[in-house]
Amino acid sequence: MAEALALQSEPYFGNWSVVKLLDGIALDDKIHAARWNFLFMADEIKATFFGAVGAGKIQRALQQIARKVKHQNFNCLEVTAIVAKHFLGVPYTTVSAHSRHIQQSYRLDSIETRQNAGRGVN
Repeated sequence: MAEALALQSEPYFGNWSVVKLLDGIALDDKIHAARWNFLFMADEIKATFFGAVGAGKIQRALQQIARKVKHQNFNCLEVTAIVAKHFLGVPYTTVSAHSRHIQQSYRLDSIETRQNAGRGVN
């Protein structure tokens, strides 16, 4: 999909990649310019970890979020917040995200269609 939409991305973990050089609005504009749709799922998914913020901990939190939504077969995940706080002097961070899905139809494809698209089946 990144190639079809001419998106710059780099591998992040598993078969997930990070889109580079675009925020959510610019990505949405680029997808719509290609006459595709960028669907937003309302449910917020969160993962929390203790300790200082670090790239490895954020990646593990995102892997946990991806596992939570894997059964939905959406092809995107938008990180909406990374919030570091303290409770009784103990640092912790909450990572929040929303599932997103890029597809040609303006109506959300069925889960069967999304599963087959993920396997390269038309």
